[in-house]
Amino acid sequence: MDVLRITLQVLLVLTSMLLVLLVLLHKGKGGGLSDMFGGGISSSAGSSGVAERNLNRITVIIALVWTAAIVLLGLIEKTS
Repeated sequence: MDVLRITLQVLLVLTSMLLVLLVLLHKGKGGGLSDMFGGGISSSAGSSGVAERNLNRITVIIALVWTAAIVLLGLIEKTS
């Protein structure tokens, strides 16, 4: 059980950092952090519609993995 707990904790840390990075990469709607990296220079040169959709999909998948890791860690703690 300790190996599973440690694996889930490592997965939680990695997905947390990745989720923060992915959210910051999203296109801003008004002068946020994404404008610091060139998002405010030109709206069409930054990313296409396909890239934005793929970023959205990846973000949702990582968020689901993050949620599953939290739920599984909670169940392990409850049964211990």
